[in-house]
Amino acid sequence: MIETRQLCKRYGEFTAVDGVSFRVEPGHVLGFLGPNGAGKSTTMKMLAGFLAPSSGGASVCGFDVVEQPIEAKRVLGYLPEGAPSYGEMTPLGFLRFIAEVRGMSAADTRRRTDEVVGRLQLERVLEQPIDTLSKGFKRRVGLAQAILHDPRALILDEPTDGLDPNQKHEVRSLIQSMARERTIIISTHILEEVHAVCARAVIIARGRVLADDTPEALEARSRYHQAVSLTVPNPVALKDGLARIEGVASVEIDPQDGRITAFPRRGERILDRINAFLGSQQVAVSEMQLERGRLDEVFRQITTQAQPAQEARA
Repeated sequence: MIETRQLCKRYGEFTAVDGVSFRVEPGHVLGFLGPNGAGKSTTMKMLAGFLAPSSGGASVCGFDVVEQPIEAKRVLGYLPEGAPSYGEMTPLGFLRFIAEVRGMSAADTRRRTDEVVGRLQLERVLEQPIDTLSKGFKRRVGLAQAILHDPRALILDEPTDGLDPNQKHEVRSLIQSMARERTIIISTHILEEVHAVCARAVIIARGRVLADDTPEALEARSRYHQAVSLTVPNPVALKDGLARIEGVASVEIDPQDGRITAFPRRGERILDRINAFLGSQQVAVSEMQLERGRLDEVFRQITTQAQPAQEARA
């Protein structure tokens, strides 16, 4: 597993990471979410052994990242932010270099290189200098080096950054297939990533963990959870009637597309009541949607509600 214990990183008087604690079990993918500057990458760098913690601790597969750094690095695959590499190398040369650094045998190097090149579709750029590759291909080369030694744990910082929709789907499928036997942390600010691959999400802002739950439980905090959205010919005429239905807290009409949404009171389920009302009024509904909740709304709420005292006074 991967574990952090009150992990902190300070730069003078500035605290970038402030008492971060979480634990990820094998077979699970954790989404590590936060706005830019939240402390995500700093936390990942401490887990990977690139930065020393100011206080607290962390371990990877039972190896302390400070006391047993070599052992921790052996079992870890790490894709840093920006996927840094050696621009003058080709992807093939870079992967062979990484294999040599990790002490892989010649046979394992050939076998694993062929596997990761095929899975990440790098064949047509293998002999091209990395500096000349697109952002998406550089990202795929970075991911290839992270999984080359078949690690037990993976830390991926923005793994789909710069990829097109098809490439994102392929990388997410790869992560899901690897997750069955590994412990994986994905640091991201792309919320769709959470739905695609993560069983749990930790939200961090200003260096502190503000939420730790499943994506479904986080969505349940949204005002859109169990809301009902409708596309009807005359939403204005329908608004007052929907507002009088038992359990409806409010009704809003989107000024851009005219879609009308009924929001439930907390704990209420209003879909059946709205269906009955629409039937009694013989309203022609072209589209109806039961909302599961919106993670982006919850994310904004969580990351902006606890402003530091000095900001509140400013």
